[in-house]
Amino acid sequence: MSERTELKRVGAESITGAGDAREGVATDVRREVATEPRCDDVSEARRDVVGAQEIIRTPLPADMRATVARRVRHWWVLFVAAALLLTIAPPVLLVSALAGRREWVYPYALWGGRAWLRLSGMTVVARGHERLDPDQTYIFIANHHSYLDTATLFCYVGRRVGLLAKKELLKVPILGYGMGFVNVMAIDRTNREQAIETVRAATERIRAGVSFGVFAEGTRSLPGELLPFKKGAFHMAIDANAAVVPVAIKHTDALMGKGTGFARSGTIEIVILAPVTTSGLSSERDEDVESLVAETRDRIACELQAGAGVGSA
Repeated sequence: MSERTELKRVGAESITGAGDAREGVATDVRREVATEPRCDDVSEARRDVVGAQEIIRTPLPADMRATVARRVRHWWVLFVAAALLLTIAPPVLLVSALAGRREWVYPYALWGGRAWLRLSGMTVVARGHERLDPDQTYIFIANHHSYLDTATLFCYVGRRVGLLAKKELLKVPILGYGMGFVNVMAIDRTNREQAIETVRAATERIRAGVSFGVFAEGTRSLPGELLPFKKGAFHMAIDANAAVVPVAIKHTDALMGKGTGFARSGTIEIVILAPVTTSGLSSERDEDVESLVAETRDRIACELQAGAGVGSA
């Protein structure tokens, strides 16, 4: 592991104590101290070259059948999301807008995300919060397999975060309007100029002390796959001099993966890996950006492979 991956780590007490005291941080999740696996090698047999990066594949549970019960649960998960959005969000957004207090929305958004996962039959286990300094601003870079990932990252990363999301979410009634209340910024990847402008605006918020979560693949990947990472978030981190935190979200591809058409109950693991400093790097040097991308992605891939193929209920 390179020297620049070393950042000051704080004890678990700083997260379970002062860290949890921050406004809006989820405290109902089971937390465990993480032991980071050795990530010196990611199996070459599971890689397919795509441009400068590679698709990295990990094993899936043996039972990935789309049974009738699992198809019904899939529609139940979507129904619960719609029901919470339609019943809770309108009055919260209305009152917050009329009062001019946009910050009132965030705790309800956290509650809604946690409630959705719980009612969908998901248990979340979070590990690695002790690696975070409560006084630092971070960019959390995560993999993206499922609709479940967004709520998991937003609610259980251990601190208040904004998100970069695809522009299509702006078209979702109520959700699109409410995104701006909780620092969720829509990025149009089909329009380079607008995408650059969104990244610049997000960078300014990071400099102001707002941490962000980003799904660097840019879209949901198929079960068992890790797609190449886009570089925008890494430019943001370097320009804002914010450390990058690799985040591995595990098992959501087996629970409600893209293209499977089913959902099942089970345990989602979110693992916070050691922050990677951007100090001394320049976004103008391609080698700096590419090195940061490669290190972050390989460490996420390593964690995803640790315990891969474990089934769920």
